[in-house]
Amino acid sequence: MREPYTEHVTETDMHAAALQYVRKVSGFRAPAAHNAEAFNEAVDAITEATRILLGHLEVRGAAPSR
Repeated sequence: MREPYTEHVTETDMHAAALQYVRKVSGFRAPAAHNAEAFNEAVDAITEATRILLGHLEVRGAAPSR
């Protein structure tokens, strides 16, 4: 289990979280071939949104990142 906040989130962490989210909201563990492109685009978009979010968060009491 991860702490509520961690400074070091990897690309793998973000992709795994995005994949879990897309699976949850779509109801599919793996998409059918005709839905694969939309499924993968959603995972990529959510991964990028996560990267942006984490890049902009400010945590009180944390040392500034360099």
